[in-house]
Amino acid sequence: MAFNPDSHLSAEVAGQPSDWQAVTARLPEFADRLPSSGARVAVLGSGTSYYIAQAYAARRELSGQGETDAFPASEHRLSRGYDDVLVLSRSGTTTEAVDVDTFLRGRDIPTTAIVATPGTPVAQLADHAIELPEVDERSVVQTRFATSTLALLRASLGDDLAAAADDARAVLSEDEADCLARVAEADQLTFLGRGWTIGLAEEAALKLRESAQFWTEAYPAMEYRHGPVSIATSGRAVWALGEVPDGLAAQVAATGAHFEHRSIDPLAELVRVHRLCLRKARDNDLDPDRPRHLTRSVILAPNSHRD
Repeated sequence: MAFNPDSHLSAEVAGQPSDWQAVTARLPEFADRLPSSGARVAVLGSGTSYYIAQAYAARRELSGQGETDAFPASEHRLSRGYDDVLVLSRSGTTTEAVDVDTFLRGRDIPTTAIVATPGTPVAQLADHAIELPEVDERSVVQTRFATSTLALLRASLGDDLAAAADDARAVLSEDEADCLARVAEADQLTFLGRGWTIGLAEEAALKLRESAQFWTEAYPAMEYRHGPVSIATSGRAVWALGEVPDGLAAQVAATGAHFEHRSIDPLAELVRVHRLCLRKARDNDLDPDRPRHLTRSVILAPNSHRD
């Protein structure tokens, strides 16, 4: 299963189904640090962590567990008042995530940080920390930490991740030509989501931009008709994760673009996007572990991010 045999990203992508099962098995250890049903919750992150926050927030509300807002860590509205705050940060050092924890110090709002690297500032400043070093990554591009975090959070809502893991294993064992048929050769991709998969669509687009410098966009599926459909044409593809609105597939097909969708768990569909990232990086002779202009953690110079 060596998609890009010398890359860390390839190994990190391939291990995701087992990672999800290992992390969700630890749920009893973390249950008292996660929001209880009925609590009003804010979830914050930056980049990939923000998109995972979006997915969890929407999933939690759809599950009937309480009002849940997701914010970029740099644009939070925590002064509105919340019962619990979750901060997601793989590195535990991102400036905006540290700022959130600092902002909340001394306020009567329980804060839990989910990080991959123990003992980092984000974890130390929070009231509680969930540390997942077993899914930390050597690649700058986030995959398994993000998906494992969402798997854990979905399990906390009562979702059974066994089917998602089975779907992801099937995706990973599939021949590349079959797995990526009609999308590998597309010269542009637009990802669509509904409800909790809007965040996954945003994350899918980000992954391809980071790893392969590839032109992607992402939208809520019902909003796609309101303008973005104008770029659909022959040689391009529209990829829906999760529920598909009635009539959308036919409308995309009428533009000449390819419409991509599988009826599998959307988290497993994201793994299929990861395979496309590795394919596109290989085709373009790019190192998927080291995207240009990016680092593992964004740490800003003092005062550089303030008005």
